[in-house]
Amino acid sequence: MTLSKIWVYVEATDGKVSSTALEILTKTRELADTVEAIYSGADGDAIAATLGAHGATTVHTTGDLGSALPGVPVAAAIAEAASAGAPDAILFATSYAGRDIAGRLSVKLDKSVLTNGVDLALDGDSLAVVEPVFGGATNVTTTFVGEGPHLVLIRPKSFVAEEGGGGPAAVNTITVPDTGAAGGAKVIERHVEERQGPQLEDAAVVVSGGRGLGEAEKYQMIEDLAKLLHAAPGASRAIVDAGWVPYSYQVGQTGKVVKPTVYIAAGISGATQHMVGMKGSKNIIAINKDAEAPIFSISDLGIVGDVHKVIPALIEALKARG
Repeated sequence: MTLSKIWVYVEATDGKVSSTALEILTKTRELADTVEAIYSGADGDAIAATLGAHGATTVHTTGDLGSALPGVPVAAAIAEAASAGAPDAILFATSYAGRDIAGRLSVKLDKSVLTNGVDLALDGDSLAVVEPVFGGATNVTTTFVGEGPHLVLIRPKSFVAEEGGGGPAAVNTITVPDTGAAGGAKVIERHVEERQGPQLEDAAVVVSGGRGLGEAEKYQMIEDLAKLLHAAPGASRAIVDAGWVPYSYQVGQTGKVVKPTVYIAAGISGATQHMVGMKGSKNIIAINKDAEAPIFSISDLGIVGDVHKVIPALIEALKARG
């Protein structure tokens, strides 16, 4: 048995649909007869082919919102559209916009919202959401009861994005109601972080450093190793909080969730919140001088040693190979 219809809120930047949206669309194909996308942007036609290939039959777009923050107008538009033909569920990525819109929509529709989902399933004719608790130590499955639309926030990298062979999604414009003073917030400036190499959340190889590096200057070793491996540099929360690297480097429950082919944890003891963000990696290599460090419990290869000796040796070996 499948649900009748599910909507997925889609985010895109410069015409590129977010990887999390494509992951959710892929999973949703298993759960509903009809999958449709909700989008807030002027380029709905440009992303229709991508959305259709991943399962959406229609993309409902608000059109260009100008400089408005999306939370208020998008939640209002979805609430009005749902009143004309409510889906069984509306899914969002666990992003700033996704959390904002889902929270506002929960109030508007008087519906519950489940957050931090990592899996979805059907329990009879109801939607069930799997959520990690106690820092990822165990999972809890919660099943919605009552009428939808049920609201769910999904963590990145919970599913694998795969095309299903569908044609371009049809594009339908939905109305954005007058939101009054509530919709008055505007984006004045945008700052795009300059990064070289692959993005952390999409990289095939990630090299992360932690407090075991000792001081901020030693993080350069992580950057150097990452560059040689064509990898993305990452970090534990401890050194982000200490101001050694920007928050955008943080891997973990309150940072980014990554699932690379290879994850190298250097000087990271393995706090639960960090492991939640990277334990899905295919191959985990841990370097730590403490043989009892929790990170070794999930690593495929563990090196008990001083990162200040191991990392430079790796760098020299890679340089020698050319």
